[in-house]
Amino acid sequence: MSNWAELTQEMERMLRLRTFPVAYKRLEKKVDLDAIPRVRRLDRHFTFCQLPGLVRTRGWTVGATREDDIGERCARIHGLDVATEESKNDEAARLATTWFGTVELARAQQEDYNRIPAGEAVVLAPLTAGKFDPDVVLIYGLPAQLMLILNGLQRRDYERYQFHFIGEGACSDSLAQCYVTGKPSLTIPCFGERRFGEVLDEELVLALPPAMVEKALVGMRELAGVGLRYPIPIHGAEHDPGAALGRAYPQTAEKRAKKA
Repeated sequence: MSNWAELTQEMERMLRLRTFPVAYKRLEKKVDLDAIPRVRRLDRHFTFCQLPGLVRTRGWTVGATREDDIGERCARIHGLDVATEESKNDEAARLATTWFGTVELARAQQEDYNRIPAGEAVVLAPLTAGKFDPDVVLIYGLPAQLMLILNGLQRRDYERYQFHFIGEGACSDSLAQCYVTGKPSLTIPCFGERRFGEVLDEELVLALPPAMVEKALVGMRELAGVGLRYPIPIHGAEHDPGAALGRAYPQTAEKRAKKA
């Protein structure tokens, strides 16, 4: 198991994150929850997006099983139930009264969902607690904070990242997409995540494969070494950028000096 406490503390220090990074794990059997210390269970109806909200803001470890009173669409996305043609049609009929103008549009969205294969339970905890090796790490933050994590990954292994927004149910575009593809997945949290999961207006969410957390930190350290770090100082739109650019790109500064 990685030293999640040390890695998380470094990320929190470098980025000044407001809330804890979240570790998510799908469990094949619900009895596996018993091996994880101090797991809280919700004895009420809940949406999945409330679970990372409780983890990242309260520091709780939270578990859920397919027998719990969790939203049906949540269960079918996040590894607690299987989507069927009937369930997709039922969900499309409901969504056509809110987010979509027709049942056909809502049904098309159902086909675009990334879905985690169903097990019997899931568990989420603060990454820093190191209670288990996660399947996915969720980081909620400001655009500049999440940008630098991705810049850190590109520093070590360049890739042009592509991101998606499915609309309501956008947790499919972060957690589920990362689980299914093994790629970093950034998205705009949806209405439900903001209303029930306590995601703030200015926050985005980034889902990372666990193996990429340390790689991102290595790259971020190197970026910080050349002055590219958080918080990003504002130089301003009314000032000559030469001095600031010259510190990062000395060769460019030399060229400009020769021209002058």
